[in-house]
Amino acid sequence: MSNLPSSPLPLAEPLPSGMPAIAAFERLAALPHVIFFDSAARDPRLGRYSFVAADPFAWIERPADGSDALAAVEALWKQFVPHSAAHADLPPFQGGLAGLLSYDLNRSLERIAAPRFEDLQTPALAVGAYDVVAAFDHLEHRAWLISQGLPEVEPAARRERAESRLAEFKRLLFGSPSTAAQPVGRTGSSALLKELAPQFPMPMLGVTSNLSAAAYRDMVRRGVEYIHAGDIFQVNLAQRLLHAATSTSLDLYLRLRERNPAPYAGYFDLGPWQICSASPECFLTVRDRQVETRPIKGTRGRSQTPEADLFAGDDLSASEKDRAENVMIVDLMRNDLSRVCTSESVHIKQLCRLETYAFVKHLVSVVRGELRPECSPFDLLRASFPGGSITGAPKVRAMEIIAELEPTARGPYCGSLAYLGFDGTMDASILIRTITAGRGWWQLPVGGGIVAQSEPDDEYRETWHKAHGMLKAIL
Repeated sequence: MSNLPSSPLPLAEPLPSGMPAIAAFERLAALPHVIFFDSAARDPRLGRYSFVAADPFAWIERPADGSDALAAVEALWKQFVPHSAAHADLPPFQGGLAGLLSYDLNRSLERIAAPRFEDLQTPALAVGAYDVVAAFDHLEHRAWLISQGLPEVEPAARRERAESRLAEFKRLLFGSPSTAAQPVGRTGSSALLKELAPQFPMPMLGVTSNLSAAAYRDMVRRGVEYIHAGDIFQVNLAQRLLHAATSTSLDLYLRLRERNPAPYAGYFDLGPWQICSASPECFLTVRDRQVETRPIKGTRGRSQTPEADLFAGDDLSASEKDRAENVMIVDLMRNDLSRVCTSESVHIKQLCRLETYAFVKHLVSVVRGELRPECSPFDLLRASFPGGSITGAPKVRAMEIIAELEPTARGPYCGSLAYLGFDGTMDASILIRTITAGRGWWQLPVGGGIVAQSEPDDEYRETWHKAHGMLKAIL
């Protein structure tokens, strides 16, 4: 460590080039509030980086009670912005805020009614401030351990903490197994059943839903009626699948990432809850004040035969319904970005391109813009959260209808797993294909966008296409 005093902050030390991100995650998995931004499906554009962080120096958690849950997080972020430091040649997240923004955070941003049942009571927001990050560049096959030295801001004290924390994490990563953080079991107890919202058995062993098949189809019909009445153009409606926990959350995530790899996969330990996500969808990215959002609308299940799989993709690309559904959300996201981006900068980079994942094919669009000088990433979140692809359009009315028709709180589902550096760099997923583990249960909601042409039977089948990869990890 003798060379470190002359090094600029944050301190950055290369990790062995052969060390996989998943190995670093497993070595740190038992530290408080470990978070893993996991590019499990590699792609030069979307799956280039992975990050592991743990043991935050500050922690903020807020319930879904309608209060301004973002205010405390924004205040913490602003406290350290003047002391931000980043190396331009390293991966973009080098320390800062990271955590969960649940779908139910929408009640902090708009006047949305509470759902009928909030049985599992996950937080609306849970965010840590992380001063040490293991960062992996899969394109360059390089990795670093980065230490900021925060929350110390006095130069000598900050450097001393940066050195100490760097050495501590190196011991955990490279020491003997006895010095590594040992994963702990968090299967919990399933004795909570009597407190749950009504459940309906499904044709998979041990899986129940908060809606029967008939009730889901009726919910779709109600959504279509609202569209014909002129209330909305589109609404996303979901059923919540539930299964009693049968392994640790860590083991569940390792199975999920193996069987359903995704570019926006991730794991987050909130304490009583763990997020296990195989999301394919980016919500928001900010780099040098350039904003990008990648809404997904339009889905087909994969086939085991190449010919049928190719046909499924061609069918999706040619579907007027699915393309119209995607274009509606693109227009919504353009409007959201225009609230905080310069008007001349907001544009469509990609429209309805076919992308293929382990169990489904999607239509994906890209909208870009540049933040106005007076706007911060928090202004962007307030203007656009939650993502339009998982609400509908117009967004507020769609969320009101979701609260009316879906019986239970969505919790993390359709929220975001996000990081926000003190330099303003941000990346946020949309938490679809996501299992929330806690209180003895695994919950995995699945849904889809409803438009005027939607057929209830087709929409119900689509939810099971989307659940396939998660169920492979559970059953």
